[in-house]
Amino acid sequence: MKKLSMLFVAGLFASLLAGCSPEVGSEAWCENMDETPKGEWSANDAGDYAKHCVFR
Repeated sequence: MKKLSMLFVAGLFASLLAGCSPEVGSEAWCENMDETPKGEWSANDAGDYAKHCVFR
């Protein structure tokens, strides 16, 4: 029962963190990426940024 409770709490925590992130391609996401150092971007981040923030 204790493991099930811990899994539930971990899942709830993960879903709350995911809920705080702006949707990829939104204006808030683009602004967040502008503030993030380019060295921390993944290849997917760079592609999404170009697609949604540069070539609108």
